[in-house]
Amino acid sequence: MEKAKLRLEMQKCLVGIPGEQRKEKSRKACKKLILTPEFQNASAIMMYLSLPHELDTSEAILCAWQMGKVVVVPKVSWQQRHMIPVQINSLETGFSSEVAGLRNPIMGMPAPFEDIDLVVSPGLAFDRRGNRLGRGGSFYDRFFTNKDLHAQKCGFAFSEQVLESVPVTDHDVPVNFIVTDEEVIYFEPVGESGDKAVGRGKKRT
Repeated sequence: MEKAKLRLEMQKCLVGIPGEQRKEKSRKACKKLILTPEFQNASAIMMYLSLPHELDTSEAILCAWQMGKVVVVPKVSWQQRHMIPVQINSLETGFSSEVAGLRNPIMGMPAPFEDIDLVVSPGLAFDRRGNRLGRGGSFYDRFFTNKDLHAQKCGFAFSEQVLESVPVTDHDVPVNFIVTDEEVIYFEPVGESGDKAVGRGKKRT
């Protein structure tokens, strides 16, 4: 299936999840994420600020602060089409509302890429090889290729967003593992040659 068509289907899927069910699924997914070794051992975690129909990351962000971790979020530059990681200390203030309800930080110190231990990434769909289907802007794909970024890459999604396969191109960057409200799936690492992760991954409920 073409990316554009699949994006439309997945957007309809997300909108179709009832609000109360979305809250419960978000709570379960955040709990699973928090319990992963990658989250527990990270000193600095990059989280995304959820759009209205995405998994809500708030609980994981609050837990990270309680554990004494640094939390950074993407500051999006639409004109330059890239993201800058900036540290935040609140979910209540310091944001502007932009495209499709995106909260973009208007303050906060930029965080060095090399200091980030874990990047929690949204997506419209993921597959069981670690491939990610974004919203079409390639912001995360470009971010992941920064030479100073050595963080583990985590896909964070509803279980409904995990498919057997998603279409990929050469510039698409896979994640190291996926966390949903139902499972945690780890993938074989990308090889030195740059080959994509292979295999169905190791599932942990």
